[in-house]
Amino acid sequence: MAFPKLSKSRRMALAIAATGVAVLGLVIHFFIPGSFANLVSDALYTVLVYLVLALFLPHAKRAWLALAAFGISAAIELAQLTGVPEQLAVSFPPSRLLFGTTFSALDLVAYAAGAGVAWFADQAMSARWRAAQPE
Repeated sequence: MAFPKLSKSRRMALAIAATGVAVLGLVIHFFIPGSFANLVSDALYTVLVYLVLALFLPHAKRAWLALAAFGISAAIELAQLTGVPEQLAVSFPPSRLLFGTTFSALDLVAYAAGAGVAWFADQAMSARWRAAQPE
């Protein structure tokens, strides 16, 4: 699969960040108990969605990437109200990691925070990279 034109350094940074965020999210999810850890892993889920979108939509504005990452995360959370993700988790347990099973409005706050952090970090890193480039 060919990626749209994207600088190799940005593509590499996004891929490394996505891998790190996925690993960190899984470690927190499986090894750190408590509600706060669940919210952090939920926020990281949205950060991961942002990074994947940034890889595949390199020319999209960062604000749109953040809104889309939140929207995708929120849509999955709202789908939990239907019971379909819970039924899917019974037949295929790993799907629980992607779709969850139980709706929580607080998760929507975590997704918004994750989208905001991803947008801010991307803006800051891009500004730093541009400042470091010779003219």
